[in-house]
Amino acid sequence: MSDKTKGQLLKEELFYKKKSAFELKSAEDLARAKAYAADYAAWLDASKTEREAVTASIALLEKAGYREYKLGEALAAGDNVYLNNRGKNLFVIHVGSEPIENGVRICAAHIDAPRIDLKQHPLYENDGFGYFKTHYYGGIRKYQWATIPLALHGVVTKADGTTVDVRIGDEAGDPVFCITDLLPHLAKDQNGRPLGSAFTGEGLNIVMATSPYIEEDGKVTPADEKTKLNVMIMLYEKYGITESDFMSAELSIVPAQNSVDVGLDRWLIGAYGHDDRVCSYPALTALMETKDSVHTNIAVLADKEETGSDGVSGMQCCLLVDLIDELAKNLNGNANVVRMNSKCLSADVTACYDPNYAEVFERRNSSLLHCGVGLSKYTGSGGKGGTNDTSAEYVAFVRKIFDDAGVIWQTAELGKVDQGGGGTVAKYISNQNIDTVDIGVPVLSMHAPFECISKSDLYEAHLAFTAFCK
Repeated sequence: MSDKTKGQLLKEELFYKKKSAFELKSAEDLARAKAYAADYAAWLDASKTEREAVTASIALLEKAGYREYKLGEALAAGDNVYLNNRGKNLFVIHVGSEPIENGVRICAAHIDAPRIDLKQHPLYENDGFGYFKTHYYGGIRKYQWATIPLALHGVVTKADGTTVDVRIGDEAGDPVFCITDLLPHLAKDQNGRPLGSAFTGEGLNIVMATSPYIEEDGKVTPADEKTKLNVMIMLYEKYGITESDFMSAELSIVPAQNSVDVGLDRWLIGAYGHDDRVCSYPALTALMETKDSVHTNIAVLADKEETGSDGVSGMQCCLLVDLIDELAKNLNGNANVVRMNSKCLSADVTACYDPNYAEVFERRNSSLLHCGVGLSKYTGSGGKGGTNDTSAEYVAFVRKIFDDAGVIWQTAELGKVDQGGGGTVAKYISNQNIDTVDIGVPVLSMHAPFECISKSDLYEAHLAFTAFCK
């Protein structure tokens, strides 16, 4: 017989309290979370751009028995295929055995991340310094990118149509690049500026070299722009590119550091690109683990979310709709009915409550570290502007799936109502008459060159997406 009072028992029954993985999971479960995190970190280090994420993901898929699919090819129950959209966007499809008009289950994440891109005419020289001019991509805080080691990643398509991959700064022995900053002794004026304007977009110039080209006789070349020439010669020798080839290139500046464990207990992963590759990887592995599901499942690894999801590789492209049309046509269903009965998890990160900045969070409705994957009924800003705002019925549907599977999950908002806001791909999918809710891993220092996530929250995301796909 319990020695608790009726009020205490009713409180336990009626109140809700978040609990962490350390309170709810066994030692074996926690060990599995750490093992899963190690595999994720290896994939993340190979995926510093969306193109690299597609390549790394295809390698995993083909190892798991998936084959490449192209629009127009036949699809049948039991097929496990992937569609590679221009090397920057990936659709992974398992065709289930149940009627297609029951709908498709979609996990939609994005593989682009805030970074610094090169302009189309990037290379110039100033007082003996060879620089790259840049145009930042997505919502970065510019000051965070100064004085850290940077790497150059991307592709260059030359005039003859051949494409070369560029990756400098990650391998042992590679040089790295940087954006310089003022010494504190001369930063009086800079210190007086607001944080958001202390650095400008046009000031994010990358130091590429500081030495002139030396002629065969050992003397400095008499040519103008000596350091620029030296940079261009080195790039030509390594990649066979000329300055005009920058006009048909996609080159990005990303942090040179790979993922590391954070904290003496090693329960956090610090890395570049958790937003949103920390949801892309669980979406991918969940589909691979449920490739015999009766449901037809699609994992979408999209591009361009950080700049509005526009373009042929973004979530506003009609390709997802085209795929559903193809599935309906091949499996004798009405595509409109398929969409109406489909369900989606918009797999994107959420802001993790940070005690260092408690003033911008409303703790009761914030995601807490190690307390599982975060479910955001709505995103947007201010008065829910630009949000999907999922129905209560669909939240309850997803909630039951997670609870039945023993997934640790929590509700989450981005922060206090009038502090700012943000959005995801959810509204673009729900606009196609598909029930959609945001589910994602809580992130500390979101959009920084070095973000932190919990290994346990990462693993709960994998379990959540797997339960959804089953």
